[in-house]
Amino acid sequence: MWWQIALSVAGGLLLLWLVLVAVLWGSARRQPDPTSLRDALRLIPDVVRLVRRLAADRAVPNGVRIWLIVLLGYLLSPIDLVPDFIPVLGYADDAIIIALVLRFATRRAGIAALERHWPGTPEGLRALRSLVGV
Repeated sequence: MWWQIALSVAGGLLLLWLVLVAVLWGSARRQPDPTSLRDALRLIPDVVRLVRRLAADRAVPNGVRIWLIVLLGYLLSPIDLVPDFIPVLGYADDAIIIALVLRFATRRAGIAALERHWPGTPEGLRALRSLVGV
């Protein structure tokens, strides 16, 4: 009887993972310009530094700082929702998660905090602002 429960849970998790991969794949295909996804992925080192700086800023609300620390842990972890060796989708999940958390952080902490801590170029900041919908 216990093996049926374990098999059901494993099947449910596999189905949930497949749905996530399908949603990410659909989202990546709907991009009007595929280079925009590549450009967003090039921003990841600057975004990691931005997230670290925002998480250390005491002026940022505690709830936002917690989400930013969780995001840093996810980005530094070798385990991903979609493995990075899968073309496009492997990095698209990272970009989507970064965009969601930074959109949340920007709405709570303000765009001024994002601009104050941005370590990259002005073009990179413009790309990041469009990525998070600001």
